[in-house]
Amino acid sequence: MIWLVLLLAGGLGTVLRRGLGLLAVRWLGEGLPFATLVPNIAGSFLLGIVFRIGADRELCGVDARVVLGTGLLGGFTTYSSFNLETLLLVQQGAFGRALLYVASTVVACLLFGALGLKAGQFVVGG
Repeated sequence: MIWLVLLLAGGLGTVLRRGLGLLAVRWLGEGLPFATLVPNIAGSFLLGIVFRIGADRELCGVDARVVLGTGLLGGFTTYSSFNLETLLLVQQGAFGRALLYVASTVVACLLFGALGLKAGQFVVGG
């Protein structure tokens, strides 16, 4: 049964990623691949929350963490797209944009991952 729930969560994460990606491009334009960047930042934040809350097994058991972290957020974040988009920018000779994209992805995802850990700690009262 957990495999079916995991499959459904991954599908839902994919649909949510597409929706957020479309909104990101509408709001932020096409200067960078925002349809990938924004879900990766949001996913880093949410995974931090899931991980921290998951440390308290009464609030979030192993199965729930697998479904949320591996399923939902695994479908939601987009590392392979990030990789391809970076390589395409390099192939186009847009080295500055490629560097900006890589740096903003790494810095923002680390920052929002840390914020997610803090938010999860706040939720569990620590």
